[in-house]
Amino acid sequence: MRYLTRAVKYFFYFLIVLVIIMTIMVALGFVEADINTMFRNGTDSLWQIAAMLVVFGAAYPYFGFMKRETRVKGEYSEIREGVIMYMESRAYILETEEGENMTFRAAGPLNRTFRMFEDRITLTRCLGGFVMEGLRKDVVRLSMGLEHKFRYDEQS
Repeated sequence: MRYLTRAVKYFFYFLIVLVIIMTIMVALGFVEADINTMFRNGTDSLWQIAAMLVVFGAAYPYFGFMKRETRVKGEYSEIREGVIMYMESRAYILETEEGENMTFRAAGPLNRTFRMFEDRITLTRCLGGFVMEGLRKDVVRLSMGLEHKFRYDEQS
C-alpha cells in the first residue's frame, strides 16, 4: 500500500513540475499558450504525457527508496547517543524509538515539503549495526557518514 501511495504522490509531483515548467515557458514567450501549437500532436499529446508520468511515478518509488546495512559496532546503549547526535547534526530529529529501532524525520518544514513528506529514515537494529531505510540519496549519504563517524571514533 505504501508503494502505491508513493507512486501516486510522485505522479502528481512530476505533473506539478511539468505544469510549472510549461507556465514559465509560456510566461517568457518561448511557446504559445495554445496546447495545439505547444505540443506536436496537440491535445493528443496530453494523454501521451500522462501515460509517461504514470510510468515514471510508478517506477520512481522502486528506484528512489532503499534499504542498506550500516555497520556500527557496539552495544545499543553505547552508540545510541552518538547516532542521535549524528542524525541531529544532519537536520533529522528522533521521531520514535521502539526498543533498539529508531525512526527519524527531517527537522525543517521546507526540507520535508521538498521530499513530499517521504523524509522518514528508519534504523532497524541488526547484528552488525542497523538496517537503514528511506530515500536512496539520504540513506547512502547518512549511512556512509554514520559508518565513518563510528569508525573514526573507534580509532581515536
